[in-house]
Amino acid sequence: MELVPPHSSVLDLGCGDGDLLVLLAERGVRGRGVELSEEGVRECVRRGLSVLQGDINEGLADYPDGSFDYVILSQTLPYLDAPRFVLQEMLRVGRRAIVTFANPGHWRCRLWMLLAGRSPEGLLVGQPWYASPRLHLPTPNDFRALCASDGIEVVSTVGLSPGGGRARVWLNLMAWTVLYVVQRKAG
Repeated sequence: MELVPPHSSVLDLGCGDGDLLVLLAERGVRGRGVELSEEGVRECVRRGLSVLQGDINEGLADYPDGSFDYVILSQTLPYLDAPRFVLQEMLRVGRRAIVTFANPGHWRCRLWMLLAGRSPEGLLVGQPWYASPRLHLPTPNDFRALCASDGIEVVSTVGLSPGGGRARVWLNLMAWTVLYVVQRKAG
């Protein structure tokens, strides 16, 4: 992940089995993780990663203000009880936050809804809508509106298309997955 400079400190929220932390460590990044599942924590420990078992919905009280250069929330935003609270916590403990999520506003999802009249099963989260716990599906426009209302500056945005290339225009319509780097507005 080229967005995180070598020798940075990173907290990966919802780190799963630690794949991202391993990639970052290979680039000289000092990383820690927070994971809810016992299986994920065990796998991280087995891989020699620093991980804390915890529920990020409860906040990040174990970490003081400004503890990290970056806090990463990758593909976990839709499953949070209180996304706004977690985003504020991320920016409390980190200088910048990196947030990625699947875009339900992508044209394929819109077309599916238009033609089938149903939620696009598996297109975004790999399971039908009724099997997804506490599912929030923000579009890029929704996320930008949240940032604007909470005094959060969007530093950069990357939109990815289904084939892995970059969506360069109309992210709300063309990006399958979006990645935001955000920070608190100065002043």
